[in-house]
Amino acid sequence: MKTTRITILFMALILIIGNASAQQLPAKKEVMDKMVLTNAYFMQKWPDTGKSIITNRERPSNIWTRAVYYEGLMALYGLNPDKAYYDYGVSWGEAHKWGLRDGIKTRNADNQCCGQTYIDLYEIDKKPERIKDIQASVDLMLATDKIDDWDWIDALQMAMPVFAQLHKITGDKKYSERMYEMYMDCKVTQGLYNKKDKLWWRDKDFLPPYKEPNGEDCYWSRGNGWVVAALVRVMDITPNDPHYKEYKKTYLAMMKALLPIQREDGFWNVSLHDPNNFGGKETTGTALFVYGMAWGVNNGMLSAKKYMPAITKGWNAMANESVHPNGFLGFTQGTGKQPSDGQPVTYTSMPDFEDYGLGCFLLAGSEVWKMAK
Repeated sequence: MKTTRITILFMALILIIGNASAQQLPAKKEVMDKMVLTNAYFMQKWPDTGKSIITNRERPSNIWTRAVYYEGLMALYGLNPDKAYYDYGVSWGEAHKWGLRDGIKTRNADNQCCGQTYIDLYEIDKKPERIKDIQASVDLMLATDKIDDWDWIDALQMAMPVFAQLHKITGDKKYSERMYEMYMDCKVTQGLYNKKDKLWWRDKDFLPPYKEPNGEDCYWSRGNGWVVAALVRVMDITPNDPHYKEYKKTYLAMMKALLPIQREDGFWNVSLHDPNNFGGKETTGTALFVYGMAWGVNNGMLSAKKYMPAITKGWNAMANESVHPNGFLGFTQGTGKQPSDGQPVTYTSMPDFEDYGLGCFLLAGSEVWKMAK
C-alpha cells in the first residue's frame, strides 16, 4: 500500500513538472503586437514603396523578395484592417503601375509573385488595372504548351497562388488546370519530390548522388517551406479545385515528415536532415512550417493534440528569440538555395534582403493569432 502511494505521488509530481514546463501560446494581443512591431520596423525603414533595392546590385522593388513581404502584410491586414497597411500595398502597386519585372512576357515565377498582392488588392477594390498585367502574363503562358518553367521549388510559392487566384476571380478552370500540370511537372517529371522522405530537393543540382556531409539528402529548410506555403495558399484560395486531393495529400505527408525533425528549441535547421551542416536557429523556414501547421490545425486537417506543441514551440522561439526590441528580425538566412548560403545566420546578422523573412513571419503570425486565446 505504502509503495503504491509513493508511486502515485511520484507520477503526480512528474505530471505537475511536465505541465509546468509545457509551453503555451501567448494571448492574441501578444501575437498581434509582435506582428505589428516587426511590420512597423519595416514600413518605417522603407517609406518609399517604389524605391529600388540595392544589395550587390540594384533591383526594382516588385521582385519576389518584396512580393513575399506583401503577402504577409495582406495577411496582417486581414486581421488588423489598419488603413496604413492597405495604403502601403496600393502605393507599391501604383509605384510599379501594377506591372511585373521584365513585363508581361515573363514566364519567371519570381517576377509573377507580386501578382498575388495585386490580385488581393483587386478583390478589395476591383480596379481592372490592378490585375491587367498579371493576368496577361499568365494568359501568354497558357497560350503555349510549355509547362516546365517551374524547375526550382521556390517557384511553386511564387506562382501557384497567382494561378489559383485567377481561377477564383474569373471562374475559368484553365488557370487551375495549367497550375496542376506545371506543379506535377516539377514534382514528378523533374522529380524534385522524394516520395520516400516526403520532402523536396530544391532543384536538379541537389538530386542524388548529391549528399550532405552526413551522407543524407539535402533538403533545404526554406525551400521546403516555400512548398508548404504554396500548398496552403492554393488550398485556401480554391478549396473546390478538382486537384485539391493531390495538394492535400502532399501537404499532409510533408507535415508528418517535418514534425519529428523540429529542434528542441522550436526552430528547424537550414538542412533538414543534417543538423550539423550549418546547424543553428533559422527563422524563415521555421516561420513557413509554423504557418503550414497552424493553418492545418485551424482548418481541421491536422490534430491539435499532435501539432500544437510544435506550433507553440516554433512561434515562441521566433517571437522571443528572433524579434529584436525594435522589430528587426534575427536568425534570418539570406537569399540562396542551400544551407551554406547567407551564413553565418545569427541574432544580429543582417540578411541581404529583409523583406521576405518578415513576410514569412507575418504569414505564421496570421494563423497563430487565429488559434490564440
